[in-house]
Amino acid sequence: MAESRGDGAPVGALRRRLVLESAAATPDGLGGGTQAFETVAALWAQVEFLSGGEHWRRGRPEQAATHRVTMRWRAGVDAGQRLRDGDRIFDIRAVADPDGSRRRLVCLVLEITP
Repeated sequence: MAESRGDGAPVGALRRRLVLESAAATPDGLGGGTQAFETVAALWAQVEFLSGGEHWRRGRPEQAATHRVTMRWRAGVDAGQRLRDGDRIFDIRAVADPDGSRRRLVCLVLEITP
């Protein structure tokens, strides 16, 4: 039996270092704005592939993959934020505390690769 940390996940399962980013609008001086992402936190997580597919967008093929990201529970993680792993970007689509214990947080994410 695998040793557990006490939050239901085996020791060593959270071995990917991800950066949590949040959108921040910056005025462009012309009445509009630009959207950039700012780092919120660096965290350890487990990333599991769920499904993938390809579709055409603007005349080019684009691959989309869904993943489940499990991390230690933290407040303030919401859909609309994203997780970054180097050049890979995972848009957070849904966030849940699976058993309500505030030990784990599970995010369903979408990774798009042009």
